[in-house]
Amino acid sequence: MPFGWIFSPLGIVFLVVLYAVSCIKILKEYERGVIFTLGRLQSTPKGPGLILVFNPIQQMVKISLRTVVLDVPPQDVITRDNVSIKVNAVIYFRAIDPNKAVTEVEDYFVATSQMSQTTLRSVLGQVELDDLLAEREKLNLKLQEIIDKHTDPWGVKVSAVEVKHVDLPEEMRRAMAKQAEAEREKRAKIIGAEAEFQSAEKLVEAAKMMGNHPIALQLRYLQTLAEVATENNSTTLFPIPIDLLKPFLEKKKGEG
Repeated sequence: MPFGWIFSPLGIVFLVVLYAVSCIKILKEYERGVIFTLGRLQSTPKGPGLILVFNPIQQMVKISLRTVVLDVPPQDVITRDNVSIKVNAVIYFRAIDPNKAVTEVEDYFVATSQMSQTTLRSVLGQVELDDLLAEREKLNLKLQEIIDKHTDPWGVKVSAVEVKHVDLPEEMRRAMAKQAEAEREKRAKIIGAEAEFQSAEKLVEAAKMMGNHPIALQLRYLQTLAEVATENNSTTLFPIPIDLLKPFLEKKKGEG
């Protein structure tokens, strides 16, 4: 028989060594092996390093413990104020319990992705567009909390959720641009009105001061003449005190 040597002592030793080598598995530092013995789950995952898996009695499923960065595709969302937008996000998660990640869900990666998409549409559909644009950090925390709550039974920990991009319709962009321009004009008018009000207050204070000190009016008048004289013009102004004209005015009044 051509294969008779297999049943010889040397052949049996060779088969035993070959089987032992096939049972040796090496797991990396970030990998764990979920072991099933006769179909029953062992309580503790194996790894990292060198482990033995006795096939066919035992089967191993490798699980990576590294953080997965999942890019959620753009989702059509109708906000609370009936604005249709497209929103995409990025999710950071990892398996923290390999046994649950294998036994509690068929594919924890796909399940987490689908849960993220539905939660993104559900949560963002309950807020208005202004809140979505202004309170993104708050919404990120809410999304992370909800998704993590659903994935916890699967042994998956969601560490962060970030809304990455909000795609607005073109007509909504034009409307928001007009609104922003109107807000800027409003602030400019308010600032101008406040400046006029402050200027009027200062003029009233100056008028009261000049009323209490008449000589200040004359000094101000002379200062104005000095400023006018510095210009290249042919106009010269001379101050005439009203007191000089008072006798003439009274005489005219008495004759009348």
